[in-house]
Amino acid sequence: MLLALLLCVAHTSNAATPPPMQMSKPAPKPTPAPPASASEQRFVNAVTADLQSRFGTTAQAAAAGYFRYTNEDDTGAISWVNTKWWTSDPKHPSQLWYDVHGKLIGVDLSRPMAPKAPSIWGVSPSRWFTFEEHAHFGVKSPHGIIFGGVGPKGMAKVGGSLAHPTAEDVVKLGKAKSKSDVAFVFQFPAVWDLEFWLVPNPLGAFAEHNPKVVPSAHASSM
Repeated sequence: MLLALLLCVAHTSNAATPPPMQMSKPAPKPTPAPPASASEQRFVNAVTADLQSRFGTTAQAAAAGYFRYTNEDDTGAISWVNTKWWTSDPKHPSQLWYDVHGKLIGVDLSRPMAPKAPSIWGVSPSRWFTFEEHAHFGVKSPHGIIFGGVGPKGMAKVGGSLAHPTAEDVVKLGKAKSKSDVAFVFQFPAVWDLEFWLVPNPLGAFAEHNPKVVPSAHASSM
């Protein structure tokens, strides 16, 4: 999801101690998405039925070329990607979201960056948002894969290319000791992206959060 991707490429913030008695603001209450039109609802229903039948489990996703590249975010979603499908169609999404139990819960469809948002599939252009080009990587550890990401400034510092990121770049970034420790690295190109839930959501299919999907205790709190 959007939040998971932004977390991966965010810079480390200043960890200075806040002034005494400073209270953090509570997280805003999740808000509903604008109601889906009739054509949008038909589209969501059709895509949901199809993808749940073909990619309902992570094993099905892996068999089709998808792989996990993020931790669980604060919506309860873990993102899997297939880098063949940055130009998506409803049957070939760029990303699939699973919960910690391996249940398919959502999807991303992507189209190449263009001056205007896509107007296709009966979905309002207002539902789409943009991602800037960046790169993602995974590093092997005794406890599993450590996921990370890098944006233009970080890649420029090590003389790498976002268009063609390499395991050597990940080593130069100080995220891996050797190239053999890098499980994967890939370019996430600049795209228009459409996200929606593939499970019922009282806030609407296009809402950022879903009250019926409860994040685990290990989900990101950012």
